[in-house]
Amino acid sequence: MQSVTTILLLLFVAALSGLLGRVMRISLPLLQIALGAACALAGWRVGFDPDMFLLLFIPPLLYVDAYRTPMREFRELRGMILMMALGLVLFTTLGCGFFIHWLIPPLPMPVCFTLAAVLSPTDAVAVGGMIKGRRVPQRFVHIVQGEALLNDASGLVCFKFAAAAALTGMFSVSQALEDFIVIAVGGLAVGVAIAWVVTAVDRILIRRGFDDPPTQITLLALLPFAVYLFANQFGLSGILAAVSAGVTVRLSGVLNEDQITTRLYSGAVWSMIVFLFNALIFILLGLRVPDFLRDGVTLTHDAGVSPWRLALVITEITGALIALRFVWVWLSFLARAATARLRHRGIAFPSLRGTMAMAIAGVRGAITLAAVLSLPIAMGNTAGFPHREFLIVAAAGVIILSLILANLTLPALLTGLDSNDLDPSAVEADRARAALARRAVHELEKQQAELAQTLSEREPTATADDANARRLEVLTRLLPEYRDRLSRFDDSTNDEPGQTAREIAWKRERLEAAIRLHVMRAEREELRRMLRARQINDETDRLLQREIDLAEQILLEMARPLPRQSAAE
Repeated sequence: MQSVTTILLLLFVAALSGLLGRVMRISLPLLQIALGAACALAGWRVGFDPDMFLLLFIPPLLYVDAYRTPMREFRELRGMILMMALGLVLFTTLGCGFFIHWLIPPLPMPVCFTLAAVLSPTDAVAVGGMIKGRRVPQRFVHIVQGEALLNDASGLVCFKFAAAAALTGMFSVSQALEDFIVIAVGGLAVGVAIAWVVTAVDRILIRRGFDDPPTQITLLALLPFAVYLFANQFGLSGILAAVSAGVTVRLSGVLNEDQITTRLYSGAVWSMIVFLFNALIFILLGLRVPDFLRDGVTLTHDAGVSPWRLALVITEITGALIALRFVWVWLSFLARAATARLRHRGIAFPSLRGTMAMAIAGVRGAITLAAVLSLPIAMGNTAGFPHREFLIVAAAGVIILSLILANLTLPALLTGLDSNDLDPSAVEADRARAALARRAVHELEKQQAELAQTLSEREPTATADDANARRLEVLTRLLPEYRDRLSRFDDSTNDEPGQTAREIAWKRERLEAAIRLHVMRAEREELRRMLRARQINDETDRLLQREIDLAEQILLEMARPLPRQSAAE
């Protein structure tokens, strides 16, 4: 009963964070950590099992992030992403490890490398939470999130071997490299294989009529857990298995064969899962904050130093991580520039502000916390990991400080970055809409011409005349609608000086949406009146309410703010 109550309270705090996030100018992850800490100070305690934490929260979130990753941009930026996901992890582990040893000489070198390794991977969940809802250059988003999806495996492998060296005093570079290749490639292969089988079976079921939305969504929701458990069972990377499974499902296009209802329900279900799991991760982190503070005070008391000294050490480690990341970003762009020069291509270097934003955006999160808490505890005759309490406190401090720093500085750093990179998807979507409308108009005009030719060539009959007249009436009614849609997004049809077709279309859409929404409110009132008068039953009411809801959702999308454009557009 207590476990059920705990789960319900966690869900309530998650919902509360969503409400508070709408009225407070603070990033949601930071707000959720603060709420968790407040609950802990009020006397609420929740157990934290690192393995259970990783299994429950990380696979579905990485799976859906991978599924939503734009493949074209990922392929274009794959070199930069791989340099950040692989090279930066090793660079951070070595550079930060030596820095920590220089900062705290009594700390053994393997322990320093263990702390540096556990801090090397950035967190896709934390990154997504920090930049969600902000106007961020899309190239920046793709690099940071792509890196965070892939660097967990390399970071955890470095952590595993550094921890083993601290416990046993033995380390082999060749063995570490071999294990990394096996763990990473094996995890990717497991995710691809299982996802391919599941999508193939799902496609067969769909084609045979077994397309039940709740069943389909449930089976696909279980996929990231299945691949994670299967990969971990064989000592492979369950995290990369979940990522590759999400990409495989996306590329398979199986969801495009589902019913429209399945796709609509699936989007709603995954949006709820992402919100709740993101919230629970940071709330659970916040619940441990008082413990970390208490452990930190105990550590400083036992060492005979001031607690401010520990805070300074955490700040210095965080600064070193940002500095190393800043240097690596520049080295990566230098390498890309050298490659581009050999191929006689140009490349634009990032500004100092953009590079600093990239460095600060490398926040740490759930992976770091779960990994450091998994270090062995001293029990009976079994020796625990040396300096485990310090590593946990330092890692938790870096996580919280990196989140605070990103929340305070990223908005200012991202404001005013190259507008050419702002919201290109909106421009691309409008061009696609124009192409679709142009194709629709062409098809309607073609059918109209064919019908006119048929009417002129065939002998008239009463039945044929009625059918053709109805068809011609429908075509005549549809053509103006599609021509108007084309004029909204096709700049070549714009003859108003000083305004683009997109600006004119936006004004029309806003006005049309306002009128239609007013009409829909009247429809809802009439529906409620009919229900109260028992002219319709509850089932009919739900059906018609859903139809109005879907139409209203489309209208709200039409009434969206006008996306920013660059002068080049």
